[in-house]
Amino acid sequence: MSDFRFFGTHRTWEDWCGMLLGVLIVLSPWFPTQASHGIAGADHSAVIINTFTVGILVFGLAQLQYVALQRWEEVAEIFIGLWLIASPYALGYSGEGMLRFMHTSLGGIVVLLAALQLWQDWDLSDQEMAQHGQ
Repeated sequence: MSDFRFFGTHRTWEDWCGMLLGVLIVLSPWFPTQASHGIAGADHSAVIINTFTVGILVFGLAQLQYVALQRWEEVAEIFIGLWLIASPYALGYSGEGMLRFMHTSLGGIVVLLAALQLWQDWDLSDQEMAQHGQ
């Protein structure tokens, strides 16, 4: 039963994991497995801009949660993670197998982490949320 209590409290390591996920998302088009596909080319600028924007948003929201915890930040991360999952199909790079897999996986992890944090914070008062990280 003590393992369940471990996941019942929003901890700062979860915010650090969110920041790490944001950095991984930003760097994902340039991972070595992508070099043979030419993702970093000029004709894929929409993919790179989307990836950069999503990564910065995930990083920024996780950092904001670390500093000043609010429920809307977790809800926003869920939507951003869902967009990252859908973006290979919406932007037309679903044929890029490894990048599609990475964005789907990273987006799923963002959604799961944000849902866990939202569940942990659901019953907290504003004063209890203000004590996060202290």
